[in-house]
Amino acid sequence: MEKKSLIQKKYKYKLLEGGFSKEDISIGVKVLLSGQITMASQTKKFEIEFAKKLGVKYALMVNSGSSANLLATFAAGNPLRKKRFKLGDEVLIPVLCWSTSLWPLIQFGLKPTFVDVDVKTLNVNINDLISKISNKTKAIMLINVHGNSSDLFKIKKIARKKNIILIEDNCEALGSKLKNKYLGTFGDFSTFSFFYSHQITSGEGGMIVCHDDRDYEILFTLRSHGWLGGTRFYPRSLGIYKTYAKKNLNLDPRYIFVNSGFNVRPTDIQAAIARNQFKRLNQLMSIRSKNRDIIIQNIISSKKWNNQFTFISSAPNNKTSWMGLPILLNEKYMLKKMKFINYLDKVGIETRPIISGSFINQPATKLYKLNPKKLLFKNAQKIQDLGFIIGLPTKKISKKNVEFIKNSFFNVDKI
Repeated sequence: MEKKSLIQKKYKYKLLEGGFSKEDISIGVKVLLSGQITMASQTKKFEIEFAKKLGVKYALMVNSGSSANLLATFAAGNPLRKKRFKLGDEVLIPVLCWSTSLWPLIQFGLKPTFVDVDVKTLNVNINDLISKISNKTKAIMLINVHGNSSDLFKIKKIARKKNIILIEDNCEALGSKLKNKYLGTFGDFSTFSFFYSHQITSGEGGMIVCHDDRDYEILFTLRSHGWLGGTRFYPRSLGIYKTYAKKNLNLDPRYIFVNSGFNVRPTDIQAAIARNQFKRLNQLMSIRSKNRDIIIQNIISSKKWNNQFTFISSAPNNKTSWMGLPILLNEKYMLKKMKFINYLDKVGIETRPIISGSFINQPATKLYKLNPKKLLFKNAQKIQDLGFIIGLPTKKISKKNVEFIKNSFFNVDKI
């Protein structure tokens, strides 16, 4: 029984089917056979290519998007940074969030204040955000949900005026643009994920981008134990190296620790696979977008269509890189939502919540007393009560799968 429980359920329609091409696998195997598995030249090449495409100064690869959020948070509060938040400072975060957008803030010792979202875009409600900014607010953890965003130009302008640090969690929106500017380039630090089913995947993997020399060198040391020496890729032109390399500290120069740190390095296997997928990001985006349109058009053009569902559209001025297809049930089905989700699971359509729903409903929020005033967030609650996601394949969707999805969805009226 125990062995059976470890076997993943086989779905007819998955969140992502065949995420790796034969070339991806071949490149990963080539790196493995080379014996150079740990972080090396593939990682560095990917970082350079990533930064160049997005138009940012620096990109630093890590082992996951979660680790990217961890490092971004601890870098933004690091003692080597002139503008930084400190223990006990307030940070605003959308209540519709993933756990690893939130927990680094708690682990650093910040006090999160939740902000409601916009039902139409799934992203932070700017009016609620503005209303909750106070003199105590030192940072905003912003989340671009499923390729969409709020008006980041406006939010960034507010953050600059108020001297607030902006961390942009772009783990679900690689390739999306707002007014021709890439999402993931607005924050002081911005993070990305290459987890399976995301816009590109290396199985695991993530990236942080930043614009400042000092921020980059802080990230670089945090990624690997706070370690200065012993790595071929340290930016020796930057300040930390110049400060310590010339000092006679009677230390082995290969093993100098200048900061606190973690071990969240990627492997060169991950980097090689992600790098190969990154080359065809635009192609993958286009295919997913077309598949989304095909699914929606087939459902709403059916004789059975009666506004049973709302399909989330691109936010204003967004060119959306869809990770999946977020859907809201008609409110009359709210009490049947989980019954419908269980039905889809039973017939073989894999689903997931929109992120993790309103995070104040998660048991861990109560454990850590993160909503002491017991505030209600009606929009995030509505998304949790009505929302779910299905996948968008990276190859042209078959007519058989389109019909399968459509027929299964219309059974919502019979449940």
